Amino acid sequence: MPRVSKKQPLYDQLFDLIHDKIDNELNPGDPLPSERTLCERYGLSRTTVRLAMAELEARGLIVRRHGRGTFVADTVQEPSNLMDAYSFTEQMRSLGRNPRTEILEFEYCEAPRYIAEQLDIGLGGQTVRMSRLRIADGIPMMVERTYLPAREFRGLSRSDVETKPLYDIIEKDYGQVVRVADEEFCASVARANEASILDIAEGAPVLRLYRTTRNIHGTVIEYTRSVARADQFRYKISHQRG
Repeated sequence: MPRVSKKQPLYDQLFDLIHDKIDNELNPGDPLPSERTLCERYGLSRTTVRLAMAELEARGLIVRRHGRGTFVADTVQEPSNLMDAYSFTEQMRSLGRNPRTEILEFEYCEAPRYIAEQLDIGLGGQTVRMSRLRIADGIPMMVERTYLPAREFRGLSRSDVETKPLYDIIEKDYGQVVRVADEEFCASVARANEASILDIAEGAPVLRLYRTTRNIHGTVIEYTRSVARADQFRYKISHQRG
């Protein structure tokens, strides 16, 4: 380890060391040593190494691939803007990226109490439930679980959502005119199943998004809960004075 002030925590020293290597020696996509190797190389505890790596990941300097290792992140690549995530497919194409969607789950089912409240339907009312993995350039970006009121989308099938963007289906196939899509989000960490699907480490930073979409009559036509990789998205807002 380089000589630094004794007041600087060891994990900060390791963070600075790896940060310096990323800036001056390594390229995006280069692999980094395992946590065990770093412990042995610098005589540090596993906890110290994990703290340093977690900070590097939180700042978007490294990415962890489940089952593959840790790599230098591409900090030059423009991250996706959450404010433009209304259509994932259109947004990715506008950035010159190749979007793809995998349908993980699709079924008609009775709405549990919380979902019934969000969709403003009676308890046990029929809903279309689907889970989709959003991918860009082969990188898993976001997992979405979407609920639609079945009464508004009779006949919707898995093959429909496999072949067309959902909002194209909503607006073109079912004649729904979207008036507003309210979205909230919060910072969180990836649970084990989410980390596996998104190819990140369990406990890695993620963003949780909750979207409620209404048509021109004020009827809720979609409720979606999403988990997005924090290293692939950013939040942008513009304030204007009247």
